[in-house]
Amino acid sequence: MKDKEINVLILSAGRRVELIRCFKSARDRLKIKGSVVAGDASDLAPALYFADDPVIFPRIDSGRYTEAIIETCLEKNISLIVPTIDTELLLLAKNKDRIEAETGSRVLISDLSVITVCRNKINTQHFMEENGFKVPRMYTEDEIREKKERYPLFVKPIDGSSSIDTYKVENREKLEAVLSLVKDPMIQDYMEGEEYTIDVFLNFSSEIITLVPRIRIATRSGEIAKGKIVKDDEIISDVKRLMDILRPVGHITVQCRKTDRGVEYIEINPRFGGGAPMSIMAGADSCENLYRLLLGEELKYNEDYETNVTFLRYDSSVMLDEKKRLVNEKSDLV
Repeated sequence: MKDKEINVLILSAGRRVELIRCFKSARDRLKIKGSVVAGDASDLAPALYFADDPVIFPRIDSGRYTEAIIETCLEKNISLIVPTIDTELLLLAKNKDRIEAETGSRVLISDLSVITVCRNKINTQHFMEENGFKVPRMYTEDEIREKKERYPLFVKPIDGSSSIDTYKVENREKLEAVLSLVKDPMIQDYMEGEEYTIDVFLNFSSEIITLVPRIRIATRSGEIAKGKIVKDDEIISDVKRLMDILRPVGHITVQCRKTDRGVEYIEINPRFGGGAPMSIMAGADSCENLYRLLLGEELKYNEDYETNVTFLRYDSSVMLDEKKRLVNEKSDLV
């Protein structure tokens, strides 16, 4: 079966050089034939220059995104399509059947019902409450109008990502100022407690294969900059129950805090998160798992990853020549 060619398309590749390298490393380690293809709307997306084959795509909102995916899959003989940003998830979930039928490629996307829950934070809140998971209290418009809120609060857009337009609010004056800035705001109690990201990988039947909690030591622009892999039995047990009810597929990123009330959830991102390479490098290799699934292997749940290891992320510069070809990838100037 390893003679089978497996070509993987990473959509909206952007700055995800680490993820590109993880897929290439898994492919080479398993001695699989195939390319890692990276797509982006910008020819200055760094990840394009680390893929085997870069492709320029139209913008997601162009009206031609689905057609461009289909054309690329047919041209490049793509086996698996991997989304990486929130704004393409609903489009892919709605067009999954069409893309797969016309190309024979597999789209790594959960069912539309799952994406609908995860992409709207009010939907996420209601789903959590209805299924007995802890979330911070959400305030209604009437409660805010009647000044029934208690501070501190946390305000965020219902469909936001990367911590854009999110605010901790200490008083009424700041709340009113923030509400004038945030489109479609969601208002919750502010959670106090250590913050965790949990990388979960599930097979195409929504069975959990790996589940890795990590402490968010530091973040930058909403993405983890420093993290520590841990095995926390309380979090592992609660997230397993969440996955069994929600039933997503692929690599899922869950965010929560451990507070005085226990595990309280922030959000669920049904895609590879920016910090996913931390869990992959620790041994919970979602890229290798995907290749193995595409080869027809059956995978079982395991916790065979390193714990109490800390990851520090940093930026690196690359140089392109006048024809936008990669010249080098030196990260340390001496």
